[in-house]
Parts: sequence; structure tokens; C-alpha cells
Amino acid sequence: MRDIRVSDITMREAIASKALSLSFKEKLEIVKILARIGVGSIEVEGIESSKVDSLRIKSIASLVKNSTLAVPVKIDEDSIQAVWNAAKGAKHVRLQVEAAVSPSCMEYIQRKKADTLIADAAEAVAKCAQLTDDVEFVAIDATRTDVAYLARVIDAVVAAGAKTVTVCDAAGSMLPEEFAQFIADLYQAAPQLKDIDLGISCCNNLNMADACAVAGVMAGASIVKATSYPMGVVALDNVARILAAKADALGAQSKVRVTELKRAMNQIARLCCDDRSKASLFTGTVSEAVEGVVLTAGDDQATVMQYVERLGYSLSDEDAEAVFEAFKKIAASKERVSATELDAIVASAALQVPPTYTLDGYVINSGLSFKATSHISLRKNGELIEAVSLGDGPIDSSFKSIESVVGKHYELDDFSIQAVTEGREAMGESVVKLIADGKVYSGRGISTDIVESSIRAYINALNKIAYEEQN
Repeated sequence: MRDIRVSDITMREAIASKALSLSFKEKLEIVKILARIGVGSIEVEGIESSKVDSLRIKSIASLVKNSTLAVPVKIDEDSIQAVWNAAKGAKHVRLQVEAAVSPSCMEYIQRKKADTLIADAAEAVAKCAQLTDDVEFVAIDATRTDVAYLARVIDAVVAAGAKTVTVCDAAGSMLPEEFAQFIADLYQAAPQLKDIDLGISCCNNLNMADACAVAGVMAGASIVKATSYPMGVVALDNVARILAAKADALGAQSKVRVTELKRAMNQIARLCCDDRSKASLFTGTVSEAVEGVVLTAGDDQATVMQYVERLGYSLSDEDAEAVFEAFKKIAASKERVSATELDAIVASAALQVPPTYTLDGYVINSGLSFKATSHISLRKNGELIEAVSLGDGPIDSSFKSIESVVGKHYELDDFSIQAVTEGREAMGESVVKLIADGKVYSGRGISTDIVESSIRAYINALNKIAYEEQN
């Protein structure tokens, strides 16, 4: 029985279609969910803005263990090396070389002649193959080009080292029978496909993407690209369930854990919903699991982690420790911690870059007749560093103290504070955005004290800058 690998393209489609604007933390959380249900590969966006995108890929790479991390490269040596440097921390890395192969797209998008495109694609594949033995060539609009020409492209990229070739029905104009025949014709025109993996990607313009994908599998494809959130292409949950239910008839099976699909898709939908910034995080099936949850300072780590898991998070031991420490600090100043507050704690304390700076303590003095002073103590790699600064208010003086400790000034792009919950013991969440080398780094912090939440948000953003500078 053949193994069919599902490649999740949610993050790539979100950018390409501009359907979603996912935050850094949301992308990391989606990666963890996908890895847990056993998708074959997780595809992310490539590098456009070097420093910011490199940090994103490095962070995702550290989370991807059993799945393959697939990242596209541009057809030039600098892009290939930059992507490899960012992604190589993953256990399995696939570099993707993409090209539009239809006559119109070659001329107006690629601005290349047919023979030139073949040569350039093969050269890019060869350069990628020098770095990894897992190289994929993606024919973006394969169904709109001549099969004979497509076979020439495939012959060249396979000879250059491609181990996977993916053909895309970008127009979404084919019926399942037509797509199956297209795959069959391609195998006949390019027999070398039998020695590598053939991937397929189908657009859903006729609402038949899932059916076309199954037809492609029956015709010999071994990789199906799909999204875990509706975006007009093959639906991951649908195709995984079909492969599980009809494995014997198809002579093929998928390793996606269908028993966990519903929960995983609900979690991803919660992260991707358009009004997620306004809507409650505890709607639908998630709220049923956590409704009425009240935790106190007397609860141990095991109890807290039980409810964290109900919220849909699967934390590493390190993140679990960080979340529990943050929980204890919040619970010490409150009679109870609600589910909404627990989710905010997880979002702030977990899934972060390794900290270069940690908050050791602070003392703030302010009043009507004199300027605010802030005494901040940070630890950098275990070493205690302190500074005292004056400022126009406690938050301004605190930020200046942190700058004194670090020895650098960063432009403050944005700063906001909002209440996570209501009441006299409400938790506040601060967001700080710093500019370094022309790039924006966002940090979050939570506390029942708005000054402390602001300090923690600043340090969170600072750690992201430090992490990128060190890597």
C-alpha cells in the first residue's frame, strides 16, 4: 500500500491570497498543531525581508521535528543560501524551486523564454541539491502548458537533483477525470517521474479540488498539497478522511491522525478566523472544555497544564515551566485566574525565542511634583545588570532604564495597553513594537500591573532583536 503524504500550505496560501494576516505567535502555534497530527510536510513563506523572515523560519524550524519543513527559494544563489541558513535547524528540510511554465506566464511573469526557463530552473535545483538531498520543483500552472514541454522541464530538474516534482492546477478548471488523465499523460511523457515523488496542488474554483486530488492519487501522485483552513484549495481534513476511509480501494494511506483532526481543525480555525481579535478565544468546542474554569495560587503545575491542554495548546516541558511560573506570579496577586487569563498567560510566556535578557526586579517612583524614576535589574546570560533612569512617567523611565542596561536605543514604533479581563483585579496586556535596522519587532507582556506588563513586553521584543543578531 502506497504512503500518501499531505503537505500543509496554509501559511503560504494565507500570504499568496492575502486571505489572512497571521501573527508570529499564531504561525508557531499552527506549526505545532500540524506537527502533532502528522502531516508529511509544513510549507512556509520564503525570505523577502531577510532579517525578519529569517527569524520566523528559524523559529519554526526549531519546532518541526517529525514533519518536513518546506521553504521556497528564488532562482538566485543568494536566496538559496539565505533560506538554507534559516531552515537548516529543522530535522528535515526541503528547498522548493518554483516556476510558471505556461506560455503566457513565462513571458509576462517570469520574463523568460521556454529554453531559458528550463536552464535556469535546472541550475537553481542543482544549487539547492548541493545543500540538501530533498529538493522540490513546483510547476505553478502545469495544467495550462503543453505536456511535452512540461516533460522537458521535468527531465531537466530531475537530472539536476529534484527528488519531488509538483504540478499545479492553478486555474482550477479540470474535472476529476480530466486531472487523472493529465497525470497519466504526464507519467507517460516523463517516465522518470516513477523514480521520484509526484506532488499535486488543485484549486477549488469548480468546488472539485478534493475530488481532483483523490483522482490524482489514484493516477499515481504521492503528495497532496492542502490547507488546514478554507482557502480555495484542497481541504486537509477532507482529503485525510477520504484517504483513511477508502485506503483499501485506493491502495494508498495517509499518516495523518484522523482521530485528532476535528480538534486540530477547530484550533486552527480559532487562530485563523477573520474577527479573532474581537471575538472570544473560547467559542465553539473550545469553550465547552474550559467554560467556568477558575484556578488559584494553590493549584499545582499538573492541574494548570490540564487546562492549558484543554485550551488547545501542546507545550514542551520548557514552555510548560515558563507558563506555570508566569501563572504563579499572576495568581499570587489575584483570588482566581480565569480561562481567558490563562490563555493570555500561555500566549505571553510560551512559544518565545530563547531569552537573552530576563527581568530580575524593578522599583518605580513617581509623583506629581517630580519626575518618575525607574530602577530596573535584568539578567543577561546569568549576569545581573542594573540601571536607574528618569522619565516622563513610570513607563517612559522604565524603557529608558532598559536601554541603559542594553546600551542601545531602539525607536519605539508602537505601544498599547489593553485589559484582558474586567474588574478590580483585571489583567493588563501590553504590546511594544521596536524598530531595529529598519525592521519591526513586537513583544507582549501581561500582569495585573500595567507598568510591569509594559516592562515585560519591551523585554520580549528586545529578546527577539538579540536572538536575530546572535543568529
